[in-house]
Amino acid sequence: MQHREELHELLARAGLTVVEDVRPGSLFPPEAGWRVARGIAAPDGVALQALDAAWWRRLCDPDGEFLVAVLGHRIGGNDSWWTRVRNAGSGVPELTGDPGFVALSLDGQVLLAAVPGAGGHRVTALDRLPERLEEAAEAAGLETEVERAEVWAAVPGRPAWPLHWAEGIGSNPAAPDELLIRLMDVEVGFLHGCDRPAVLDAAVAHPDPRVRSRPADTFRPKLTSDQWVRLVRAEPSPNRRVLWAEHACVWGAELPGDLYDDLLAGQSRAQAAELPGLPAQHLPGLAADADPRVRAAACARWEDLAAPLRERLLADTDDAVRTAALLAHHTGLPMPREVFAVLPDPRRALEQCRFVPELEEELVRDGDAEVRRVLAANPGLVAHGVAVLAEDPQDDIRAAVALRPDLTEEQRAAVRHDFDPTPMSRTLPWVEGLHGDVDAMRRLAASSHPLIRRSVARARHLPPDVVERLARDGDRVVRLFLAESCEDAPAEMLLEVWRWWDGSFSHPDRPRSHPNFPRAGLLRYIADPSGRMRRLALDDPESTPAHVAHLARDPEAEVRRRAAEDPRLSPADAVQLLNDPEAHVRGTAVRNPRLPAQVLAGLLHDRDTACAAVTNPAIPVSVLHRILTAAAAAPR
Repeated sequence: MQHREELHELLARAGLTVVEDVRPGSLFPPEAGWRVARGIAAPDGVALQALDAAWWRRLCDPDGEFLVAVLGHRIGGNDSWWTRVRNAGSGVPELTGDPGFVALSLDGQVLLAAVPGAGGHRVTALDRLPERLEEAAEAAGLETEVERAEVWAAVPGRPAWPLHWAEGIGSNPAAPDELLIRLMDVEVGFLHGCDRPAVLDAAVAHPDPRVRSRPADTFRPKLTSDQWVRLVRAEPSPNRRVLWAEHACVWGAELPGDLYDDLLAGQSRAQAAELPGLPAQHLPGLAADADPRVRAAACARWEDLAAPLRERLLADTDDAVRTAALLAHHTGLPMPREVFAVLPDPRRALEQCRFVPELEEELVRDGDAEVRRVLAANPGLVAHGVAVLAEDPQDDIRAAVALRPDLTEEQRAAVRHDFDPTPMSRTLPWVEGLHGDVDAMRRLAASSHPLIRRSVARARHLPPDVVERLARDGDRVVRLFLAESCEDAPAEMLLEVWRWWDGSFSHPDRPRSHPNFPRAGLLRYIADPSGRMRRLALDDPESTPAHVAHLARDPEAEVRRRAAEDPRLSPADAVQLLNDPEAHVRGTAVRNPRLPAQVLAGLLHDRDTACAAVTNPAIPVSVLHRILTAAAAAPR
C-alpha cells in the first residue's frame, strides 16, 4: 500500500490524475515495455533526445488518458501493474528524469519511455507498436552465424547482474559438470535439485560444510548410499553427523557397520542409539549404558533384546527407562490396570499397547473421547474392542476404525462414517507395506474405503486386473494417484486425468510425463475447445513447426507457454513471446534456445530477466564459464 501511495503522489506532482491501477491482463505488459525501452529486441531508430508535446498527444485518448509505469514503484505483487492516468492539460507531464517511466496508449499502439542507462537517459517513442515489434522480431530472427559468434565473443562484457547469473546458471541444462563444480564456490542453491553424480560427488567432498549439506537438506535428496556415507563421515559436528545418518536411513541408504561404531563412540551417542538400522550387536551395550537416554533408546528394539536385558530394563532405576521398557513389553503382553494407572503419560500406551480384557473393555467405553480416539488406531486391540469402537457415537472415531488393517473388507464396509474426499490424503503405511503382495492388492483394490484404494493406487506396479479396476474407480483421486505412481497406468485413463490435472509438487508433469501417456494422434486436439487439450497437440510426433507457430498465437496463456518451450519455435516467435501479457509465458520464452544471440545477450544484462536468461541452453559453454568468472568476482 505504501508503494501505491508513493506512486500516486509522484504522478500527481507530474501533473497527472490517477484513474485506477490496472492489471496488465491482455495488455502489452510493463516489463516488456521496460525491456524495449532499454533497447533489447527493440525496433531500430526509436531513441530520441526528448519527447515533445506531439508525442504526448498521440499517446493520450480523447479524454487525455493513458497507462504508465514508473521505475521502482511495483504494485500488485511480483508483477508490475499499469496505472491509468489522465493528463488534464495540453502540456508535457513532468515525468522525465529520474526514476524513469514507460507509458502506453490505451489501444496499445503508442509507447513512450525514458529510462536511465550508462550514458544517461534513453528516450524512446514508438507508434504502431505491435507492427513495429513484429518487424523487429522478424529482423532479429535473421541473425547469421557470424553475427551470433560476434555477440557471444563480447559476453559478458560489463557484469550488470552477476549475482543473478550465479543464481540461475546451475539450472542451465547445457552447463557441464565441471562448470557446476566451479559454481559451488559461488552459489550453492542449485544443489537442491541437482541429480548429477559427478557434481554430487564433488559436493559431499567439498571443504565447506554449507556446500556438503545442501544436497542432503532438500525435499527429495538424490544422493546414493555411498554419497550419504561420505557426507556423514565428513561432518565434524557430532550432532549433525547423526542428523545426516537419520536422513540417510529415511531415504533408504545402507550405512556400514563401522559407521555405526563411529557414531556410537561420539558425543551424540544417545541420538545415535535411536537410529533404526543400528546392528543388533550393539544392543547389549546400549541396554547397559550409563546414560539413561541410551538405555531408553534400546527399548525401541525390544524384540531384539535377550530376556535378561529386558528384565534389567523393566527394573531400571530411571523412571523414563522403566516406562519405555514397560511400553515395549506390553506391546506383546497385555498390560494390567495397576501398570496403566502409574504411567506418567498414558497416551503412548493407548497408541501401542495391549491391555488385559477388563481394562480394554473400560477404555473403549471411556467417557473421554480423546482416549477412544487414540485407541481406535491401536494395533493391539482385540476384536471385541474394535467392534465397540466401530459403533462409537463419535464419527471421527468410527472413521479411524474403518482404516484399521485387521478388518475384513466386509467389516470395513459395515462401519458407518462420513468421508470427506477433499482434504489432501497420504498413503496408509500398512497398505504401502503390502504393495508387493499381489493378493493383498487385489483384495484392497475392491475396498469400500477410498483412502485404501488411493493407497493401493500408489503402488509402482500392479496386476492388470487391479489396474483396470482402479482406472475405472469412481473416486478421481484414485485415478490421479494411479496416474502419478503406477507404471502400469493405461493410456486412456492418463489422457482422461490430464483433462483436469497437470502435475503436483511431488509428481511434477504427471500424467503427461508418464511413459504410457499417448503421443500419436494428439494433433486432433489442436482445435479443441479446451486449451488443456490444445497443449497436447505439440506432443504428437506428426506435429510441425507450423503447429508450434499456430499455438504461439493461441488465446490461452498456458497454450502459448507450451509453444514457448518448444525447441521448434521460430526465433521471431520466441522474440515476440517475450512481449506476452503473462509473466510465465515471457519467462518460458526467455529460456527457449531459439532466441537470437543478440536478444539473449541483452536479456542477460536486464534486471528482470538475467536469472532466467542464464539458464538458456543456447549460451555456449565457454560463455557460461566467462559469466561464472564475472559472477565469482562480483562483490556479494
